[in-house]
Amino acid sequence: MAASFNKVILVGTLVRDPEIRYIASGAGVTKFRLAVNPNKRDPKPEDTLFIDVVAWEKLAETCNTYLKKGMSCLVEGRLSIRQYDDKEGNKRQATEVVINTMQMLGSPRDRSESGGDEWSGGRNAAPAGAAAGASSGGAIDDALDDEIPF
Repeated sequence: MAASFNKVILVGTLVRDPEIRYIASGAGVTKFRLAVNPNKRDPKPEDTLFIDVVAWEKLAETCNTYLKKGMSCLVEGRLSIRQYDDKEGNKRQATEVVINTMQMLGSPRDRSESGGDEWSGGRNAAPAGAAAGASSGGAIDDALDDEIPF
């Protein structure tokens, strides 16, 4: 059997505010859409892709709290294609990126106004640079921001 690999990394701009919902078990699920332009040398509006993104549990709550329309962010996760029946009984298909990591992008001032840097989807998610278990490099990144003259 051949090996397979399903990993997606995207950088884009939120086209609207995230929306959170809670399922019967109490777990939160947040959905938002990223505008991604794959042609970085000569970006044209007609080349823009609109990608649906889904976050679960603690990461869902974090995305809903800190992400806003117009913000840039990096997401990492897996591609998911699911089929369902709509209200009229028609078969539909949804293609989404289910994320396990989100990092807000922009200037340090933009990040401080929105409250954080990087969040993971685990139950013990914490801001980058916080106590043990946080994503790598948080304190180092803060020190580097102070050293860069621009």
